[in-house]
Amino acid sequence: MAPPSSTTVTNQESQLQTLNPTIIPGLPNDLAAIILVFVPYSHHSRLKSICKSWKQFFSSKTIISLRQKHLPPSTLSPLLCIFPQDPLIASPYLFDPRNLAWSPLPPMPCNPHVYGLCNFTSICIGSHLYVLGGSLFDTRSYPLDYPCPSSSAFRFDFGTFSWETLASMINPRGSFACAATPNLDKILVAGGGSRHTMFGAAGSRMSSVEMYDIGKDEWVPLDGLPRFRAGCVGFFVGNGEEREFWVMGGYGESRTVSGVFPVDQYYRDVLVMEMKNGGKWRELGDMWEEGERWKLGKIVVVEDGPSEAPAVFMLDRGDIFSYIMASNSWIKETSLPRKTSDESSVGFVALDGELHVMTHLNGVKSKECQRLRQQKRSATMLVQIYHPRTKSWRSATTRSPFHHPLDFKTAVMCTIRL
Repeated sequence: MAPPSSTTVTNQESQLQTLNPTIIPGLPNDLAAIILVFVPYSHHSRLKSICKSWKQFFSSKTIISLRQKHLPPSTLSPLLCIFPQDPLIASPYLFDPRNLAWSPLPPMPCNPHVYGLCNFTSICIGSHLYVLGGSLFDTRSYPLDYPCPSSSAFRFDFGTFSWETLASMINPRGSFACAATPNLDKILVAGGGSRHTMFGAAGSRMSSVEMYDIGKDEWVPLDGLPRFRAGCVGFFVGNGEEREFWVMGGYGESRTVSGVFPVDQYYRDVLVMEMKNGGKWRELGDMWEEGERWKLGKIVVVEDGPSEAPAVFMLDRGDIFSYIMASNSWIKETSLPRKTSDESSVGFVALDGELHVMTHLNGVKSKECQRLRQQKRSATMLVQIYHPRTKSWRSATTRSPFHHPLDFKTAVMCTIRL
């Protein structure tokens, strides 16, 4: 989305000047607005209860554009958007790691015929949050207990604080690779399937690829993946004519153990789509040798660096690895200072150039936590933060707004600056 023009922002500020009631007594409203936009975004929802004028100001459409105009990009609040479960019935939350503050968002538009949405993808572009695809149950389908993929697309506008429905994807899918183009005007999705979190080794796979044009609100099919692939991750490398879309990991066909238990066959290779050649794919080969690891761990991409190539990191069994693009291999970067008892239920995100590892405090193996066992801390989260440039760790704890421990194996997360 294009940023608001200077004329639009000027008109918005003139409207603030004539706003009734007064925002801060003794100050013009335009000056008071500039002062208040420096308050971190995660605190806005709580400040609405101060008085009527503050509620009107922090609920206005101008707050986002004013922050983007008066605040340098580096000072905008880096926030983590967390979907704890089905966003049709449970509200997502914004988490501010700098201020350890939480802020709720409204649930997505409800469809009375579907439930149990999971394995969808969320991505933020500008001041908009996109929710794409997923797997769900549909009461209009048969059998009722068989999950099906979704083609729905939704967008949340932080300016209007409301959801809107977008054009549906050409092919319904969940558990797919997704990334926004560097110029932030298109979204590319690849692969996916119908797997639901309730069924660990079932569901379809697909190879189709399509691109969403944000300005036109339409999906365009592209050249498909060489093979069926779901559960993969994707990101862009380079800019302009040299731009490429990379797809890592995922699973394809499955085999059975003793002819009964289905087991996924995970991919070790990397696929690259060259955008300048009409979207043709090439294969880079395997990222590790046979027996080195079972599958790709949790992947995050740090794009804040000055180079065109982003930094890619993987969390695997308590260790963080860095991806070397030149050799198509992984090297160990560091290890978690505090190990977790359940390594599968760990959140891993890149935010503001740093790596955030999130888990519940009662899931951390540490003698420091033993004295807290008598306290109710099921909602207390530990955030371990690693800075790749300084090679340093720090940590923080926060009490989440959820009434039950957050399951990071099924929760969906993305980052945004507001």
